[in-house]
Amino acid sequence: MFVSERMTRQPITAGPDMPVADALALMRERKIRRLVVVDQHGKLVGIVSDRDLLQASPSPATSLSVWEITYLLSKITLKSVMTTKVITVTPDEPLENAARIMADNKIGGLPVVENDALVGIITETDLFKVFLELLGARVKGIRATVALKDTPGQLANVTRAIADRGGLIVAIADLPAATGITQVMVKSTGLSKEDVVAALTPVVISIQDVREV
Repeated sequence: MFVSERMTRQPITAGPDMPVADALALMRERKIRRLVVVDQHGKLVGIVSDRDLLQASPSPATSLSVWEITYLLSKITLKSVMTTKVITVTPDEPLENAARIMADNKIGGLPVVENDALVGIITETDLFKVFLELLGARVKGIRATVALKDTPGQLANVTRAIADRGGLIVAIADLPAATGITQVMVKSTGLSKEDVVAALTPVVISIQDVREV
């Protein structure tokens, strides 16, 4: 799965001279949390988040009048608050690399650039949707969490056990749990909770949790 498959194409953009107040209004209207800033040629020059804009706005405790606040906000533009050293990705970047870059840099979105042209944006919301799909969160079924020996063939035993009883696996994920042991979540349809327990018991170390979700 690649960034191009999940990114938002033609992202909403703004110019560096847009007032902060106008940018905030635009973000609220379009229900977005960040704006990609481009110059008159459409070249990426920065990115700004709603937090950046709110920090640039006067505090609610200010003694300024509403007219003074409006005047000051009209003078503050994106140019003065945007991040100019923008981290970007290309459309052919694996999605997990984009997620790692966001997590490591504590950012919620990455502009997608191809041949120096802005072609999209990938955000934490896009990744959350993929997370839901990978774990089968929108499909009703039996979700089982089991402990396995961390050796070749153990995962195949789990999938075979479910398939042999006529079940269809809709999601599977594993994480190292301890030395020599891995924890696996497997979600299937077409079987009852009792069927899943009966199928998995002979091929796992233990069944830690099983539920209908």
